[in-house]
Amino acid sequence: MFATRARLLGALILGAAFALPFTALAQSTAAPTTAPTKGADVNHNASPQVATPKAESPPGPGQSSTAVPGWNNPPADWKQLSESPQYASLPGSEKNVLISGTGREWRSLRNGFLTQVGGWLIVIVLAAIIVFYLIKGPIRLKSAPTGRLIERFNAVERAAHWTMAVSFVFLALTGIIVFFGKYLILPWLGYTGFSWLTIVSKNLHNFLGPLFIFSIVVGFLIFVKDNLIKSYDWKWMTSFGGMFSGREMPSGRFNGLEKLWFWGGLTILGIVMAVTGLILDFPNWNQVRESMQTANVIHVIAAVLFICAAFGHIYMGTIGMEGAYRAMREGYVDEEWAKEHHSLWYDEVRQGKRPEKIAGAQAQPAPGDD
Repeated sequence: MFATRARLLGALILGAAFALPFTALAQSTAAPTTAPTKGADVNHNASPQVATPKAESPPGPGQSSTAVPGWNNPPADWKQLSESPQYASLPGSEKNVLISGTGREWRSLRNGFLTQVGGWLIVIVLAAIIVFYLIKGPIRLKSAPTGRLIERFNAVERAAHWTMAVSFVFLALTGIIVFFGKYLILPWLGYTGFSWLTIVSKNLHNFLGPLFIFSIVVGFLIFVKDNLIKSYDWKWMTSFGGMFSGREMPSGRFNGLEKLWFWGGLTILGIVMAVTGLILDFPNWNQVRESMQTANVIHVIAAVLFICAAFGHIYMGTIGMEGAYRAMREGYVDEEWAKEHHSLWYDEVRQGKRPEKIAGAQAQPAPGDD
């Protein structure tokens, strides 16, 4: 056994010794095989010379090219504003601007003034509503319900309203997370959790935005005929609907405050948020960064105002007024509710001038929202 292994090892050593000369010969540089040029001095007796290959230099940049040494070096001072164009491999407007002065102005405005004023405005409005509810409480009916129901909103109107309401709630929550999250959520959630939260919020915000725009358009077309300003609406607005006098001011299907919300919030602020939101949602429309920054500032201002106004609308439609939430949930209100809060609309329904109908009496009329 040992002798067999020794013979095998010896054969390998002998083979390697014979292979060394051939290996060295294969690695030597071959003599040039090209023919000598005409007129060249050829010495047939001289020993052949081995040609040394000449190192080739890399190709130089073409005309007007920025691919030269130093083009991709970062700026010496990032605090120094510079609009000088740099090299960028992606085509498009402003792709070669590394430091944008307008970007710094936008970031300072967005993270400073807008964040502070917008945040405090939302907090103050929400606190004022809470204090108002604690002092005054909900607006209740002065007389007992009759049990006869009047159709307030049909199925199409309720579907349009709830689509708008649900999409708005998600847009408001995700927008607040993106806008104020690094101040309110990041300190206790941490960077990893806050990163996932903002990614989900951003995508929900981007995809729900077009749905909200669609619901605004549908809602406008459905409710615009009943939100035209009439002479009695001005009296309602100047007296705040008789809120402090204790005497309800007459109104149509929608009172003066609801019409202000329709035209100022749903229509004007809705259009502003829709246009600026689409500009931010679709950057492939080739808008420049300054346009995106301006759209972002306007979108934030309109969104904060919309949220503050929506607080009042949600309050009056839920716990602020007895029977109001039931109108949008089930579509019907008690006859006494219609008589006290929207007397002109109630008279038109009784006279058959409106499409809404008066239903039969309930077996057990509920005075509130239960």
